[in-house]
This record gives sequence, structure tokens and C-alpha cells, in this order.
Amino acid sequence: MQCEMCGETIRGAPKLVRVEGAELQVCSKCEKFGTEVQQVRRTDLIRPAQARPGAAKSVAASPSAYRKRDLFDYMEGDIVDDYNERIRKARMEKGLSQKDLAMQMKEKEHLIQKIENRDLIPEENVRKKLEKVLGIRLVDAPVDETEKKIQSKLAPTLGDLTIIRKARKQ
Repeated sequence: MQCEMCGETIRGAPKLVRVEGAELQVCSKCEKFGTEVQQVRRTDLIRPAQARPGAAKSVAASPSAYRKRDLFDYMEGDIVDDYNERIRKARMEKGLSQKDLAMQMKEKEHLIQKIENRDLIPEENVRKKLEKVLGIRLVDAPVDETEKKIQSKLAPTLGDLTIIRKARKQ
């Protein structure tokens, strides 16, 4: 194991030390730079299956399976490339100034300016407000499974044609 402070290989047991709020596993040389944290020994933990004799192995889920969802997981699709032009055009058609639009959305005028100048990509909640107030669509929605099925029904495939021919022969 390597020291999380200096990077040297730790000989013996590593020391758990708190340095400026961060808990690090460090070598004996670096332990003087922080305060030692007492490690709590938990006896109520179940030993791993391979350590217990005669126990069957259990498959534990990896930590990545439990990751928290981020902003991109909640997005419906990708924002269009010309979002700033669409917003400016729709705002002008409604006869709104940037200040008026910001007041209707209950946002700051500076935010609207940055979005229209392409300095800022609108977040999900701001994008939804813009779409609602201006009556535009700023997201290219991904194709749903139902849309794929509808498209396949409109244009028959080669397999569909063979089924149709067999039905006519009978």
C-alpha cells in the first residue's frame, strides 16, 4: 500500500491521520503532519463468504451499481446546437426584451444574456421555463421504442412481405 501523502510504500500498518479535514492512510514519516484518527473496529460485520469455511460464495454488487444519478441521467435528450438563436428569435417574435423574459421566468436578466450569447448552456429547470414561456423546443428528444415500432409498421420489411405472401397463398 502507498502513503496517500508522499506516495512511498508503507512498511507495516498504515496510520489513519486527519490532515485539514481529510482522512488519509499515511506512513510513519507523514503521520506528524496531522492528527491520528482512532479506527473503530466493528465486530458485528459478517466475514466474507470465502473466509468462512463451508460457506457458499455470494456475489456482492459493485459500488458502481449504486452510483447516484447525475444531471445527465435526468435529461430527456440533447440540447440543440442553435439554442441561443431559437431563444432570441422566439423572444423577439413575442416582443419581449431580455428583462421582460427574465421577469416572466423569475430568473435574472444576466442569465438570459449569457444564454443568448452562448456563454452558458441552460440547466434543465431553466430550459423548461424557457420552453414554456416562449413556446419552443430546445431538446432533440431521443427516439422512443414506440416510435420505432410505428416507423417499422409504415415501411414493411422483407420479412413482412414474406408473411403477407404466405397469407395470400392460403
